[in-house]
Amino acid sequence: MFFLYELDRVITLHPSFFGPRVKEYLTNRLLEDVEGTCTGRYYIICVMDAYDISEGRIMPSSGVAEFTVHYRAVVWRPFKGETVDAVVNSVNKMGFFADVGPLPVFVSNHLIPGEIKFDANATPPQYTDNGDQVIEKGTHIRIKLIGTRSDVGSMYAIGSIKEDYLGALN
Repeated sequence: MFFLYELDRVITLHPSFFGPRVKEYLTNRLLEDVEGTCTGRYYIICVMDAYDISEGRIMPSSGVAEFTVHYRAVVWRPFKGETVDAVVNSVNKMGFFADVGPLPVFVSNHLIPGEIKFDANATPPQYTDNGDQVIEKGTHIRIKLIGTRSDVGSMYAIGSIKEDYLGALN
């Protein structure tokens, strides 16, 4: 689910960048540092604006200045039970991996409907019901997130397609 968060970040700046365009430099540095990153709880998709940049505080013995930048950002936080669209990344007999934007999701063969079977003889390997449902690398699918796991700078999820209206999108 997408949210608009108000966040802050401390940015250090070398004295060579002090001058009339310091706020512009701080804003550009903020965009480079945080857009597209994962905090472990959510992904920062886009920085909307930097609405408050503090006065710089000179650090003793180094000469660099610390600025606190308050900003608004659009973030994506995946929740258990959320239904998302994904693209299959790899398929094997244990299940398949799919990418929901930056979030890798694994769908186990236990969370795939019984009529969809793994076909190792196909090229590329795929899950199929010998009808209209074929899940192979590059297939667009709809997944329900069963759970998420967070690490320091990344997130992972487990998904299912074992409910109505989930699976390959035609």
